[in-house]
This record gives sequence, structure tokens and C-alpha cells, in this order.
Amino acid sequence: VQLQASGGGLVQAGGSLRLSCAASGFISDDYAIGWYRQAPGKERELLSQISWGGNSYTVDSVKGRFTISRDNTKNMVYLQMNSLKPEDTAVYYCAADANVGRFRGNGGGLEYWGQGTQVTVSS
Repeated sequence: VQLQASGGGLVQAGGSLRLSCAASGFISDDYAIGWYRQAPGKERELLSQISWGGNSYTVDSVKGRFTISRDNTKNMVYLQMNSLKPEDTAVYYCAADANVGRFRGNGGGLEYWGQGTQVTVSS
């Protein structure tokens, strides 16, 4: 199983980025995929997750600015990030698990992780 995150970069405050997570090698389709981020000196935090069927959850702190979506035909999950703020600067990770209930806390129990992609928001 592989998760490949991409789409990070440097953006000015107020700008937008779309992160992509390419998933491959899953035995079954019934995996939830989510996005986490970790800023320097801070704990990794859940941002959003989406089930295979499209049911999603986004934490209140980014709700209204970040939107998760997935294209099962392409095995892709996206995180559209708008109105970015300097405090959104972090390494962003995608993760997958057959149990959507494991998307909580710092995600330590999640089964699969992709490598991170750096997002830097300048003021």
C-alpha cells in the first residue's frame, strides 16, 4: 500500500493550494483517507477525513476553508485549502485506515501514512 501526497508549496496569506493524495495497492476499496498536519514543535493534528462512500468530517478549526474530496475512479483524495494563513504552515500528511474511527487524536493508530508535503504560508 502506498500513499503519495503532493501539492504543497509556498503561498501568500489568503491564497489557496490543493493537496493531492494518490492511493495504490489497497486490497479492498473500503478505506477512509484523511489529512493531518504537523507544525514545528506541535503535535500532529487531524484536519479532515473521508470515507470510501464520501462521508466526510472536517475539524472546526479549518472548516469553511478546507474541503476534502475523493475521486475513487482515480484513487485520489484532495484537500482544497483556501484563505490560507501563516499558522497553516506545516507538513501535511495523508493517511488511510479501514476503520474511520481511528481518525482521531494524532492519528497514531492509523494503518498507512504517506510522506509529507510542506505547506508554507507567508504573511
